[in-house]
Amino acid sequence: MTLLFRNATILSMDKVHGTMPFAGDLLVENNLIAAVGIDLAVPVEARVIDASGKLLMPGLVNAHMHSSETFFKGRYQGTPLEVWMLYSYPILMKGPIPERLLYLRSLLTAMESLKAGVTTMVDDFFDPPGFELTRLKRVFDAYEDAGIRANVSHCVIDKHVLDTMPYLRDIIPADLQAEVDGPSITTADYMAFCRDVFASQHGRAGRLGFMVSASAPQRCSVELMQACLALAQDKGVPYHTHVLETKTQAVTGPEFYGKSLIRYMHELGLLTPNTTIAHSIWVSDDDMALMGAAGCSVAHNAVSNLKLGSGIAPIRRLLDAGVHVGLGTDGMSSNDTARIFDVMRFAALLHDVAAPDTDRWITAAEVLRSATIESARTAMLDTITGSLEVGKRADLIMLDLSGYDYMPMNRLDHHLVYCENGSNIRMVVVDGRIAVEDNKLLTVDEVQIFAELRELLPAYMAEHAELEKLNARFEPYMREMYRRATIQDIGMNRYQGDLPLWPGANHRGS
Repeated sequence: MTLLFRNATILSMDKVHGTMPFAGDLLVENNLIAAVGIDLAVPVEARVIDASGKLLMPGLVNAHMHSSETFFKGRYQGTPLEVWMLYSYPILMKGPIPERLLYLRSLLTAMESLKAGVTTMVDDFFDPPGFELTRLKRVFDAYEDAGIRANVSHCVIDKHVLDTMPYLRDIIPADLQAEVDGPSITTADYMAFCRDVFASQHGRAGRLGFMVSASAPQRCSVELMQACLALAQDKGVPYHTHVLETKTQAVTGPEFYGKSLIRYMHELGLLTPNTTIAHSIWVSDDDMALMGAAGCSVAHNAVSNLKLGSGIAPIRRLLDAGVHVGLGTDGMSSNDTARIFDVMRFAALLHDVAAPDTDRWITAAEVLRSATIESARTAMLDTITGSLEVGKRADLIMLDLSGYDYMPMNRLDHHLVYCENGSNIRMVVVDGRIAVEDNKLLTVDEVQIFAELRELLPAYMAEHAELEKLNARFEPYMREMYRRATIQDIGMNRYQGDLPLWPGANHRGS
């Protein structure tokens, strides 16, 4: 397909222009950006698109999300991560989601993402209790059919869940503990599984990749994490993990290993340029220095962190330390939408309350970089996507600048970050193919997909409700564990406000 966008305002996010817009044309040939300039010649059989009054910018990159949560959108509130996971990732399970619903769930995630201007997503997929290539293939099938670019993992845990959080073995009654199964895979089996995925799925359609994901340092054995990193480095893909999302996890490091989880990873050789860390909230100055020196990346999930009450990540200090920072939604149960524009606005506003020194606040330009080229860097895709440059893949969105959100037009980067919510998207192009035009998906029949979901979901959600009841028996003990961790004075505070950390406990900030 050949597309010529005429008379556009272009926000390229490249090293030359950054966030400064300029006027021009943009030519797409096959799946590449072939030219950017003024009065470009019209190739034979090109579709010429009048982009007057429109903005062309890189497609947004969602640096961290979980398609496994999509059917739980709007289901939970008032639960911190460790309690929320009882229901969204149940300790007690009744088998995996049916394969057709697995496909539809993945497809729905991609559909919503595309209509929100996300052209690349990093799906840290989780499919307990097993690791079956045929099931992971259905996720890749969905993303190929939807027309999105994606990095997909199959997140692994090889420690017993009750040994991944402090105090649980002492708190939970023995009869309940006996109901919880242990890990389902060994390091050797996971490596064999990953190699099969790389051989059969990696590179599909020229836009789908596999990445290696050891869930978290407290959830995985040293052998497994080091094997995962070695494989990721060998294949040139991210080692994707979760670190220090909550205060409970900040307590876990000293309780389990006598040091922070980041220091623990550093001593194991797990901090590298391939390492992308989701969340990174309860990190110390020493942690950040180690991460920056190693060239790590962070996927900042501003909205999810707020909904789960996890805290406010020290993004300015992470940036100062040299850490690459991208933006993610997290899953659609802890965020409830796939809209990176929402995350951009929250990220820009949230960190203004971190300190009164306005020179330290996060700027709109920095947020735009985090949503595009820096998010692409966290996925190790920055040579392919994240900016509009000749030779890169044609992943872009076109927005209408004529409406309320841009009237009057003052400064474009400010309007995009503080005003835009995705409602002005008129076209989404992925790998040179138009995926969305005038709010209509061109790759998938939305009406048919929604009709099938309405038919199949009630039975599945009723079954999940029964699973929630089964797992609710663990909630009092999870909340007690959360309370014990929360009241500890660990020398830092990532909460915001003047309430005590717990009734009767003293508030401490730093």
